[in-house]
Amino acid sequence: MIDEAVRFLTSMAQAVSTMTLYADDHPARQRAIDRAYEALCDLQQRNERPLFTFLGSEIVLDRVPLRELRQWDWGPRLAAAGIQRLEFEGSVSREDFDAFLADAYLRMSGTPIPSAELRQSRPSQIRYGTVALRGEAVNERALVEGAAAATLGYSLREEIEGVEWLHAEVKERRQLHMLEAQGIVRSLSVAMHGDQAYLIPLLRLKQFDQYTVTHALNVAVLTMALAEFLGMGPREVRAFGIAGLLHDLGKVKVPEEILNKPGKLTDEEREVMNSHPAEGARMILEAEEHLDLAAVVAYEHHIRIDGGGYPSLRYQRACHEASNLVHVCDVFDALRTHRPYREAWPAERALKIVEEGAGPEFDRDIAHAFIQMMRRWDIRVAEASMDDPEIRTPAADAPRSGPAPDGPGEGETPPSPPEDA
Repeated sequence: MIDEAVRFLTSMAQAVSTMTLYADDHPARQRAIDRAYEALCDLQQRNERPLFTFLGSEIVLDRVPLRELRQWDWGPRLAAAGIQRLEFEGSVSREDFDAFLADAYLRMSGTPIPSAELRQSRPSQIRYGTVALRGEAVNERALVEGAAAATLGYSLREEIEGVEWLHAEVKERRQLHMLEAQGIVRSLSVAMHGDQAYLIPLLRLKQFDQYTVTHALNVAVLTMALAEFLGMGPREVRAFGIAGLLHDLGKVKVPEEILNKPGKLTDEEREVMNSHPAEGARMILEAEEHLDLAAVVAYEHHIRIDGGGYPSLRYQRACHEASNLVHVCDVFDALRTHRPYREAWPAERALKIVEEGAGPEFDRDIAHAFIQMMRRWDIRVAEASMDDPEIRTPAADAPRSGPAPDGPGEGETPPSPPEDA
């Protein structure tokens, strides 16, 4: 029953996240709700009247704490939205469940709901609110210790569709939808924290024209993982994740024949490619003035610590910490990805480039922290392809300590990081 409860809560969170991305009748939104409803039905086959309580970082099913979700940030978020207690009193219809998710989404987005309207719309078989919903106080000392481990599958399909749509809107209408970007980052956070074993879910490129989508998602995930590894709080982690997601937004203006050119770029083509940081920053600020951090990162993520890179600064200054994080994650993922002009590098070889670039190219402390994180969390790196974006098992070539089997030989000089990362 513990497995079913954990699967239901994580799929419910994914459904609420998807609501930020799509309209009511969008197929992706309906699929997410269907998955969550199916998980609820599976849970109710084991427990007809499940009762969840969200007490800070503690999530309780009846009187049993769900240790698998101790680091799950949706518990505090639900409690902050006034859903400290969630009870299913019997058979729940798909319509009632949809109404509950809509109410939860509105509460979490800060949209006020008149109390009379809320009473009329509240599903009869689903009760939720504060801990004192029934005049009962939950005694945390009485909670039963221990719970069975759960292993969850997760799909990045909705996130892929969301980034594709986001890029299309920027390219065709010059509209950047902030809620969608925030929803994608929240959903990625669910993918990272939804299982007992913390995961860094990365996408593998299959076709070169998928690069902008896979790279945006991978850099966002790596940036959030690194921010957490450095001890940053949830709000900062999400802000850095959005900056990572949007760092290459300016590339929507770069022609595909330049992005995917198999040979060396001409001077004119290089000038177009090198314009994408400034273009991205400009588009972000034009579309959403409150995204100043993302705009700064878009502008700075190719600037080296030693002052090199692009765009060139007239007056030398330090880049923002978020830019330094994204810079490392950007180069690492670019090296790990197949491009028209070279094969993907093994993870350890890419980490060697990060290590050698600590100081001249990358912030030394951040680069060393990234290497430490990837080597310490090697079994937590999971990969999925664009065609089948299901996260199930750790990647076969996840970075591990020790020498790379096909890295540069003795006396060889490894290539520089790609300039179009």
